[in-house]
Amino acid sequence: MTDRTAPVAHPIMEAMAKRHSPRAYDGQALTPAQLDSILEAGRWASSCFNEQPWNFVVARSDEPEAFARLLGLLGPGNQAWAKNAGALVITVMRKIFNANGSPNVVAMYDLGQAAAMMTLQASTMGLACRQMRGFDVERARTELGVPENHDPVSAVAIGTPASPTILPEDLQAKEAMPRVRKPIADFTHAGVWGGKA
Repeated sequence: MTDRTAPVAHPIMEAMAKRHSPRAYDGQALTPAQLDSILEAGRWASSCFNEQPWNFVVARSDEPEAFARLLGLLGPGNQAWAKNAGALVITVMRKIFNANGSPNVVAMYDLGQAAAMMTLQASTMGLACRQMRGFDVERARTELGVPENHDPVSAVAIGTPASPTILPEDLQAKEAMPRVRKPIADFTHAGVWGGKA
């Protein structure tokens, strides 16, 4: 497989540099222990008032009925490759604070932190995650029994990366694209907006 380590400009943790979002997976199911470790990492993410407004509907690929239910919520383009993931996750945020019932305007931010922690944990285990919005949110709400005051936010495929050669040619080309990010100076402002960092 091609090395997808990020060409970082400054030193960062190896798990971050090696983290990437492949579409090619080897089809091997995550073990319960692997999935538990990834969920444990999400569990320890920080959140406003420690509300932990995240929920995850999960299915390993060796749980055919549950896995097919989650896979069926994805758009056709995502289903084509995600069928080989070792597990699928639908992330859900609770929109209100448990403590007082008022809107939690940072719920999605906190959910994103939990998902990022899970992604980094997967990276340390030689696994990878691809997060996506290409799924039917309303069907997920109904078919998964998502309660009131909660919103499905994203889908995540987790698994052992495989060679991109298993993918259709158009996706192989996407997998081979260089990894690029904006330079720090493009998004960092010293002291005030527009201040040169």
